[in-house]
Amino acid sequence: MTHPFSLTGRTALVTGSTSGIGFEIARGLAQAEARVFVNGRNQGRLDAACAALAEAGKVEGLLFDASDTRGFEATLAKAPPLDILVNNAGARNRRPFLDLDEAAMQQLVDANVMGPAMLCRAVARGMVERGWGRIINITSIAGPLARQGDVGYTTAKGGLEALTRALAAEFGPHGVTVNAIAPGFFATAPNAAMVDDPATADWLKRRTSIGRWGQPEEVAGAAVFLASAAAGYVTGQVLAVDGGYMAHF
Repeated sequence: MTHPFSLTGRTALVTGSTSGIGFEIARGLAQAEARVFVNGRNQGRLDAACAALAEAGKVEGLLFDASDTRGFEATLAKAPPLDILVNNAGARNRRPFLDLDEAAMQQLVDANVMGPAMLCRAVARGMVERGWGRIINITSIAGPLARQGDVGYTTAKGGLEALTRALAAEFGPHGVTVNAIAPGFFATAPNAAMVDDPATADWLKRRTSIGRWGQPEEVAGAAVFLASAAAGYVTGQVLAVDGGYMAHF
């Protein structure tokens, strides 16, 4: 392979990519020369993200709610065939389990499991027919690990890990690989309060091998690899991008 990580000629969709990790994954795929559809629910934010990514390569906006399992198929039908799907959109609700009612729990499952599952089903049909495809689910180290006050999110991300393995078995014979990336502690907007907390920074310095917060752009390389021809024999795996958090005793 002359250019093993090149995505020239491939078309990708990254859900929830108007900011944070999704935005940087979209940038990475575009820089690898894929045609990338950026996704969000707000037209203004979507337009701004596409403008900010214009220098990276071929990017276009696709407006839909990735958790709306009945609403996005009509939008996808208007898009060209997709070779790469990155399920990045999700939701979190940090509350003690006894304060998490049924509706809140269902919302977490819908956003983190059912939405990605139905997107996989919609997109994988074409991948199977063409005999090539890459599905990458963005899970979390909160899938295999747990902490107090985050039961709903941990449950949902664990489900997304299981979905990844199941779909890898289902689609492998058809030339479609399915993998996941599990980010650790990243300096994104939802974590702003913790990022600004010196005590948290000190804890991460001691708790991770690399000793700091991760930056969103540091996930992009893993996504490009898993989407590329170089990862053609990699499927059903969860790649932790966590600064050594899970390996660090």
